[in-house]
Amino acid sequence: MNLLTHEQEYRSEDLMGLIATTPVMVCGCGAIGSNLIDNIVRQGFHFISVIDMDRIEQHNLGTQIWEKREAGSYKVQRMKGRVFAISGVHLTIIPKKLDADNVKKLILPNQVIIDAFDNPESRELLYDNCQDKNCLHVGLYQDYAEVIWNEHYTVPKETKALDVCEYPLARNIVMLSVVVATESLIKFIDTGEKKSYTITLKDLKINELDI
Repeated sequence: MNLLTHEQEYRSEDLMGLIATTPVMVCGCGAIGSNLIDNIVRQGFHFISVIDMDRIEQHNLGTQIWEKREAGSYKVQRMKGRVFAISGVHLTIIPKKLDADNVKKLILPNQVIIDAFDNPESRELLYDNCQDKNCLHVGLYQDYAEVIWNEHYTVPKETKALDVCEYPLARNIVMLSVVVATESLIKFIDTGEKKSYTITLKDLKINELDI
């Protein structure tokens, strides 16, 4: 059976064509980014880019997609191999830090941008440079997640509590945010609507924002 048979039956052939031809740039390949790429490639996305400069560490194994044997490797390199093994898709990787000097060259107008960064500085850089682009921010804080398009996004303030490496992440809030972000992305591709959401794990609520 074709990898995407069930997706096509659910989505429609026309939508699957749009999904396959829409370029997506994922910024960050950590808890959100690695799981999101793994998810969207299984749903028919062919043109995916990812930027990240980090290596896999032992503490990443609980919430990210990596195996113990991959510790020490560059995340984007391992992601490239994983995506090809799943689908034959060639992931475009950018193993560097996104900064003020390269952001305008790397973030292209025709891409849908996914902000999967884990720090306010990088999120603000994307926010500032996506005013005329389609950018979806996916962020976590303890048992809370948000999936918000750039037009209604507020960059979190820099506090130690907002550093996701400083508190234990529940894998399920990561996975919930990935699923909601994927559906919001596909909804935008299908209809042009930009749906934003908040998610809370303890009460298992997903709320669409009335904005």
